[in-house]
Amino acid sequence: MDAPRPLRVGVIGLGRAFTLMLATLREDPRVRIVAGCDPRAAARAQLERDFGARTHEDAGALVEDPEVEAVYVASPHGLHAGHVRLAAAARRHVLVEKPMAITLRDCADMIEACARAGVSLVVGPSHGFDAPYLLARRIVDAGDVGAPRMIHALNCTDFLYRPRRPEELDTAAGGGVVFSQAAHQVDVVRLLAGGRATRVHAAVGRWDPERPTEVAYSALLWFADGAFASLTYSGAGRFDTDAWMDGIGELGVRRDPAAYGGARRRLATVRTPEAEARLKADATYGGPAWTPPSKDAVPRAHEHFGPVLVACERADLRPVPDGVWVYGDAAREHRRLPPPRVPRAEVIDEWWGAVREGVAPLHGGEWSMATTEVCVALLESARLGREV
Repeated sequence: MDAPRPLRVGVIGLGRAFTLMLATLREDPRVRIVAGCDPRAAARAQLERDFGARTHEDAGALVEDPEVEAVYVASPHGLHAGHVRLAAAARRHVLVEKPMAITLRDCADMIEACARAGVSLVVGPSHGFDAPYLLARRIVDAGDVGAPRMIHALNCTDFLYRPRRPEELDTAAGGGVVFSQAAHQVDVVRLLAGGRATRVHAAVGRWDPERPTEVAYSALLWFADGAFASLTYSGAGRFDTDAWMDGIGELGVRRDPAAYGGARRRLATVRTPEAEARLKADATYGGPAWTPPSKDAVPRAHEHFGPVLVACERADLRPVPDGVWVYGDAAREHRRLPPPRVPRAEVIDEWWGAVREGVAPLHGGEWSMATTEVCVALLESARLGREV
């Protein structure tokens, strides 16, 4: 049997998000990068060297490239809607990074544009694609553990103290931990709860005048069937919940204890927003301080988004980097997953299924708009000091 014809992918935005998908795009035979665009000449040159791909200075030229049949939108949050509309107008299938957009109006416009053009829309990667959470959902769907009634999700990282561009510290532009990180956590919790959230009551932490956006949040979500979930995230960069995940980092690679505090140490070397933005750019794809990922660093475990506990009617579920622990009344069982052959292959599973097989994706436009709805409501609840 002939090998399947890979998706010919054009990438809009060669920054941090693209770098995190680089191993997937390089190693999964179902995709092939044929073109890319980025305002940074160094990033374009790196793509040409790495993939022999054509490069463009703007997104309009990329979506019209005849070699491109599907577009991966990895641009800054506030540009997602415009870039998806461009791709749809050129009748290119779309994978767009989370968050889908930063307003519900933009989400609706993106869905409409793709539907009108007859192209598929997948939103991700988010940690809602992670294999342990998908396994936990399959365990629930099998019926033996009963329905989820209560979910706890907690994650602490150094997210907000890594080098950032000014818009990444501006909530109105999609900055802060809510649009960037709650989009992950809400996706995970909604997947596990199996439904759409109906109410949100939240608080946010905006306590660092030098990082004038949300550093942290806590939220209580209710679902239509009566289940509820608590979500807490801190990007303050001290305690890291990877310590509670057997030392396995968010990307499935074992953490180096000597790296503790590294984000804040790097940040201490700069004094202005411009210098901070340069520090980030220098370490991004094609920059002078960028280090290509080694094939030896392919994760030995699955990605995750911190400790999660799902209390079901007849058992508790705890997703971990190598599977799911199932705690019953009299015994516990570790349902293991095989190590990932290709990181984030689940993202390509959905994209391939949507484009090549006509399978409706789980993380499509409607699903992801509902996740954005929770993020927007979280911010509104915190602003108003009441349930939304």
